Amino acid sequence: MRQTGLTLIELMIVLGIVAIIVAIGTPMYTDQIRQGHRASARSILLDVAARQRQAMIEQRTYASSLSELGLSVPADLATRYALAVSVTNGTPPAFVLSATPLGSQASDRCGVLSVDQSGQRLPAGCW
Repeated sequence: MRQTGLTLIELMIVLGIVAIIVAIGTPMYTDQIRQGHRASARSILLDVAARQRQAMIEQRTYASSLSELGLSVPADLATRYALAVSVTNGTPPAFVLSATPLGSQASDRCGVLSVDQSGQRLPAGCW
């Protein structure tokens, strides 16, 4: 009589393969999630930069906060990035917008994202 089923060795091999797949897949999945959050931060930075340029045209000065531009940070992004506006009303006036990663997003390889009045985006490889 022939028995069917899995032996302990076969089961251990399957569990080993699953463990390897999970060990490889989890960091890749986490990195993809961070990239998605980074894309959201870049999007809001570019939106704020466009509104800053519009404020300069209309009011002849840059806004010193997001609320002056009629913007607020979306709740899901606020837990992952701290957005800051830095304005210098010298000659010529300038602004720098930055998004500093928070929590688990702080492990992101790009770190702080920023854009200024001339459109310079840093770090260059992350835009």
